[in-house]
Amino acid sequence: MFVLTAIVHERLLLILSLFFAIGALYMLSSKLRISYPIVLVIGGLLISLVPGMPTMELDPDLVFLIFLPPLLYEAAWSTSWREFWSFRRPISLLAFGLVFVTSCVVAYVSNAMIPGFTLAMGFLLGGIISPPDAVAATSVLGGLKVPKRVVTILEGESLVNDASSLIVFRFALAAILTSQFALVPAIGNFFLVAGAGVLIGVAIAYVVYLIHRYLPTTPTIDVALTLVTPYIMYLAAEEAHVSGVMSVVSGGLFLTHRSSDFMNFQTRIQANGVWDTMSFLLNGFVFILIGLQLPMITSDLGMPPGPALVYAIVISLITILLRIAWVFPATYVPRWIIPSIGREPYPSPKAVFLVAWAGMRGVVSLASALAVPLTLTDGTAFPYRNFILFCTFVVILITLVLQGITLPALIRVMDFPDDSDPAATERLQRRVRASMSNAVVEHLDAHYQEELQRSEFFARLRHNYDRLRAEQEVEPGQAMDPALRATYKKALIELIHVRRAVLKGLRCDTESDLEMVREWEETLDFEEARI
Repeated sequence: MFVLTAIVHERLLLILSLFFAIGALYMLSSKLRISYPIVLVIGGLLISLVPGMPTMELDPDLVFLIFLPPLLYEAAWSTSWREFWSFRRPISLLAFGLVFVTSCVVAYVSNAMIPGFTLAMGFLLGGIISPPDAVAATSVLGGLKVPKRVVTILEGESLVNDASSLIVFRFALAAILTSQFALVPAIGNFFLVAGAGVLIGVAIAYVVYLIHRYLPTTPTIDVALTLVTPYIMYLAAEEAHVSGVMSVVSGGLFLTHRSSDFMNFQTRIQANGVWDTMSFLLNGFVFILIGLQLPMITSDLGMPPGPALVYAIVISLITILLRIAWVFPATYVPRWIIPSIGREPYPSPKAVFLVAWAGMRGVVSLASALAVPLTLTDGTAFPYRNFILFCTFVVILITLVLQGITLPALIRVMDFPDDSDPAATERLQRRVRASMSNAVVEHLDAHYQEELQRSEFFARLRHNYDRLRAEQEVEPGQAMDPALRATYKKALIELIHVRRAVLKGLRCDTESDLEMVREWEETLDFEEARI
């Protein structure tokens, strides 16, 4: 707690300056068209080399609590449960199978390669560096022509592999602190810890759902609840000595699946803005912290810097090659063995290699490394702690820079076909709009018959929806051609800007009602968002 207090009181200007630097580096990454995690890591490294730059120390006990719950919760909210479930097999093979294989291989290789590095420490290091980072991958893939299946698998993998890797981390850490480890009980405990975490997360999520659904909340209260919910899930699970990560992920998936039952448009707009900002700042802070930590880490590696760098590079290459060696058999072998899977369409080797190459490490790996305690239970310094941090830094840097920078060029060379179907999308849009218009007209006819006959406003309302229904029945060949549609859309946006300019003038009019002007501005915002 003393370290945190010192950060808040003595390093406040530094923290605010880093948040400013995050924004500046993000703008630079957009200008250079480079994934922003890469720029933030390199920027943090350059900032750390500034003479007189103070070091940033975080209490290991608080690292998980500060960063993980909101980032995992936000990732769960961004995940479509239907798509996640439809790709559960490849996601599970990556999120569980590859994490365990990576942890085992890194454990035995580091134990054999590094003098004095025990097998338990190897599993600890393997658990730390095994999970790829969703933010790093999606920030690189954003805007590129990539099969939707690839993006869904990568996002789903990163959501679950955080939990599996952190459970490996937890058991390895316990083995180091207690000097006791048995494989069979550990496997049983793994499923117990994960399953109990899921139950606690879903139970808390259901209570939160009832609060949102049936109590007289406001959008502001709803957004505030979304901010505290992941911390409640995480702390409740950790207090029960089960997986806080699985609790947050499962609870987040439950609530996002039910969100349409209790969130109105105001809550969604507010929540999206708040969570986008919070996620950006937390991710950015961790990525820039990766670079800032390097001078402090290298000050006491417990071994000469040269061999430490060689060990770290070897482990980095192992994690990259191991993912490639795992992804191809995990994709095709089940199709050869299980007939029902074999009838599914075969993914192209290009798409499989893209999944294999998009294994950049990031936030969770650094948070795990920083969470390694400073001392053992007897008060002695934790062995090889700085080397574990250094190795994690090198793995993150190599995977981010090597894979992150080469991915866009690789995707352009592969030239994936566009898997979207504009005609099918247009047909679906028309069907949805027609169904909604039909439902509105039927509801008005059933419940407002008298008002429709004697009120022009109700008659006009019904006429508008009837017209919308008729428009959706036009065959696609009779619809507006793309060039005219683009011009029509441009004209609609221009008309919104014209009306917004009128409202801007009314703001200076002393006879205008400012509250009414703001309401109209909000209406125009929603209208422009819809267009």
